[in-house]
Amino acid sequence: MRIAVRTFAAYRQAIGQGAFTLDLPVGTTPGQVWSTLAEQYPDLRRFPPPARFAVNDEFVGPEHALAEQDEVALIPPVSGGE
Repeated sequence: MRIAVRTFAAYRQAIGQGAFTLDLPVGTTPGQVWSTLAEQYPDLRRFPPPARFAVNDEFVGPEHALAEQDEVALIPPVSGGE
């Protein structure tokens, strides 16, 4: 199945792009998308896993089964402030 992936902040910098597609087996989960990307882009391993996953603009857990043409957003942890 083909899915769209969106990355932000440090994830985008490590991968070098903010939006792209991946071909993965049916039923792949957002957690597995993260693992796949960490294998393909070793710089990504420097960062903690996503704080949140979103599929088609809805927050989901890392074990949510993906479907053809889903859009997965990998939302990194955020820190800062005073």
